[in-house]
Amino acid sequence: MSYIPIKRPKFSLQDRIYVVELAKGLWITLQHLVLSLLGKSRFKKDFNGKGIGVCMPFPEQRWDAHLPSYYRGAPALVRGEDDRERCVSCQLCEFICPARAIRVVPGSVDSSSPTPKQEKAPVEFEIDMLRCIYCGMCQEVCPEQAIFLSNQYLLTLTDRSKAVRTKEDLYRLGGTKKGLINKWNQYK
Repeated sequence: MSYIPIKRPKFSLQDRIYVVELAKGLWITLQHLVLSLLGKSRFKKDFNGKGIGVCMPFPEQRWDAHLPSYYRGAPALVRGEDDRERCVSCQLCEFICPARAIRVVPGSVDSSSPTPKQEKAPVEFEIDMLRCIYCGMCQEVCPEQAIFLSNQYLLTLTDRSKAVRTKEDLYRLGGTKKGLINKWNQYK
């Protein structure tokens, strides 16, 4: 096999001792320090602060108004408009999860069910929030739009046993989502 040798760039003495980069970083830090001491720091109006620092006073003020639309918080299951479970227990979210935080136990659906095209429904659906990395892959892979990343950011746990969220907890967090559910669409 042939290979192409890569020529490494030659660094000058100035580049090798990082003096210029250190000076640039120190200059930026000093600028922030001076602006903070003068009470003219950035985001002063956004956080209703005194201008000293850019930290938000957390308990008195929350991030709710400042969250971007693309924020990925805790995963949650949603129900359809008619209060029916959207999850059809396809287990794609379980298979795609890189942290292996999702566990789905599928179960069968009665033949007298109002959803004749649905073959399975989850008996158990659990997400271990200590393992979840909030990547959003479960939301992307779900064909029925049953799992969403909410904008919940207060995820502090007081007990490790509460870290595993059950199906009921996930539905309580998710609520109801409007829109077309492909599996139950009679015109599909």
